Amino acid sequence: MEERRNVSNRSHNVVLENRKKMSVSGVEHVTSFNPDVIVLVTVQGNMTIKGEELDIKKLNLDDGNLSIEGYISSIVYSDKEDIGSKGIGFLGKMFK
Repeated sequence: MEERRNVSNRSHNVVLENRKKMSVSGVEHVTSFNPDVIVLVTVQGNMTIKGEELDIKKLNLDDGNLSIEGYISSIVYSDKEDIGSKGIGFLGKMFK
């Protein structure tokens, strides 16, 4: 089983520069990423970053730091519990 790093006592900061560069601290895990969407777990909850041509330039989970470049169109937070409880979806309803 994967061991989670204890970064809950760390602060969480977001620095956005001209919607083209973003630095995030307090990152626990990168759930998924592609050029249009990056989903993170931070010490303050889940974070979804949407944009175009997104690229993770630096990721250090020991320090909890992440750097992203690309055009950033939105940043959305959700509680950690919301990931599993957000709608079951079509397949979940079929196999209920």
